Amino acid sequence: MMQTIKNIFQLGKKEILSLCRDWLLMALILYSFTAAVIVAYNASTDFADAAIAVVDEDQSQLSQRVTDAFQPPLFLPVEHIQRADIDRTMDEGRYTFVVVFPVDFEKDVMANMCPDVQVNVDATRMSQAFTGAGYVQQILSNEVQKFVKDNSGDSSVPAANYVIRNRYNPNLYGSWFMALMQLANNIAMLAIILTGSALISEREKGTLEHLLVMPVTPFQIMVSKIWSMMAVVMVAALAGLFLVVRFYLKVPLAGSYMLFAAGMALYLFALTSLGIFLACMSQNMPQLGLLIILVLMPLEMLSGSSTPQESMPVWVQRVMQFAPTTHFVNITQGILFRGAGLRAMWPPFLKLILIGAALFAISLSRFRKSVA
Repeated sequence: MMQTIKNIFQLGKKEILSLCRDWLLMALILYSFTAAVIVAYNASTDFADAAIAVVDEDQSQLSQRVTDAFQPPLFLPVEHIQRADIDRTMDEGRYTFVVVFPVDFEKDVMANMCPDVQVNVDATRMSQAFTGAGYVQQILSNEVQKFVKDNSGDSSVPAANYVIRNRYNPNLYGSWFMALMQLANNIAMLAIILTGSALISEREKGTLEHLLVMPVTPFQIMVSKIWSMMAVVMVAALAGLFLVVRFYLKVPLAGSYMLFAAGMALYLFALTSLGIFLACMSQNMPQLGLLIILVLMPLEMLSGSSTPQESMPVWVQRVMQFAPTTHFVNITQGILFRGAGLRAMWPPFLKLILIGAALFAISLSRFRKSVA
């Protein structure tokens, strides 16, 4: 028993040293948990800093009140232009929105004549045009209603008011979500790539046959590759979580880091076993790369990291219950966003254990056949 543990440790140590000599894979690891996460954070589609201009032909208290309501961080400081400048400035791409208040706007509002307010939208700015038009309409409606109520002497109180409170992400910053989900996706990618490439490189260099004539078993070889790549990815992922996500990007994280690390270990065990299986199905690195694309893309896109699974067809939801990425996304969001404990998170933990055990058994059987 002690000799088996020693063999697994020494073989795993060899894998880590071999990985450290591969500068390309080391660069990929560094990029995946630093620059890739930062790019995902900054590429968020949150509506913010929209350029807006106002043509105020009414020069009234109401038009000024609505203008003052277009505030950061949703909008940049409002610029006042003339009606004749609308086409030119929008052709130049200077503004996403141009709001035009007509003459006698306030007078017509108080007379209940429903005047028209023209809102020009630059629809080529897709990320801001659709969402921002709704914000502009909501601000106009709210400010007009408040102004009419304040100046009409109507003291009636509505039967009920609704108050919206956003838990876990009060300001609805999508960049927080994007940073963590990019980290989770990169964990899956590296776990499969590193484990699969470690086995393929052994086969291409001919060192796998050397290992087989030594007093080691296929089980020891496979476990050594799994634990060594698990260790590398876990250390890199936790460093990226603390140094990049938590301290550099300042994304607030809740919950137990130890519990998250335990969930990540189970997740990596399942994915490294999958990496061994894909390597056994491949003859060389190009084939492994193609297989990884075919497997990894559905696992990530259908896991709930980008789109809630509730919006997917029922059969897709059922199939993805057998994918480890689905349960790790639940663990990541539950622990790091909502601060959930083991009492709430034990179902995805248990499913990861079962999925990992099944993938390990299948991969070990395939690996033994491939080296027979």
